[in-house]
Amino acid sequence: MTKNVQYHADIMPLVRVMHRLRDPDIGCAWDVAQDFASIAPYTIEEAYEVADAIERGDIAGLRDELGDLLLQVAFHARIAEQAGHFTLQQVIDGIAEKMIRRHPHIFEAQSKEAGGHDHWETIKAAERAGKSRDDSALADVALALPALLRAEKLQKRAARTGFDWPDLTGVNAKIAEELDEVAAAGTHAEREEEIGDLLFSVVNLARHLKIDPEVALRKANTKFETRFRHMEGAVGPAFAALSLEEKEDLWRDAKAGLKQG
Repeated sequence: MTKNVQYHADIMPLVRVMHRLRDPDIGCAWDVAQDFASIAPYTIEEAYEVADAIERGDIAGLRDELGDLLLQVAFHARIAEQAGHFTLQQVIDGIAEKMIRRHPHIFEAQSKEAGGHDHWETIKAAERAGKSRDDSALADVALALPALLRAEKLQKRAARTGFDWPDLTGVNAKIAEELDEVAAAGTHAEREEEIGDLLFSVVNLARHLKIDPEVALRKANTKFETRFRHMEGAVGPAFAALSLEEKEDLWRDAKAGLKQG
């Protein structure tokens, strides 16, 4: 199937740690008390901390955060094993088998199928169809995903059925339309709905431009924070008492200074 890789990473030390922590007699009371639902927020948080370390180029931090994320996998697997559902080994075997199945052009010597992301998505769609009673193109887009990411995934699924703007003209017109509808909204509920539609349309624009909206917004957040901290640092505690015009001047100075730097 493929060349043998001379590499070995021993996950057993982590397995032994989790077994001890979850031992009902001698384990940690907090760890023993957890379940899938209570641990899920930590799992999500650790995934974001991995992304943050990558964004900052912090390789040592990335190593640590990947360890924290791996701990979450071991934690969930141990909870499942104690409940008689599945084991960590089954998790590992399952994902390995899935990767092989989704890359026939790599792992099957006789395969003539083309590779690439489109082929990956075709195989995923077939897998979904085989295990889901929901035959919608939008089936199994997880509700718990961050809103920007879920919007992008919903749009991509719809686009594969042909429901998509052919070019940016329609996308830009939709954003302009949604801006007008925000301005025309008369109640808080209407404004909330129209802002949601506007954000959804902006995600659509990002998708057409092949830009990850989550990454783009994260970078915008970082840029704003850097400039704002620069403004505060320029005047110290007196910043809050400045007029809006003075703050705008500081913002322009921060923007120009940081660009030059």
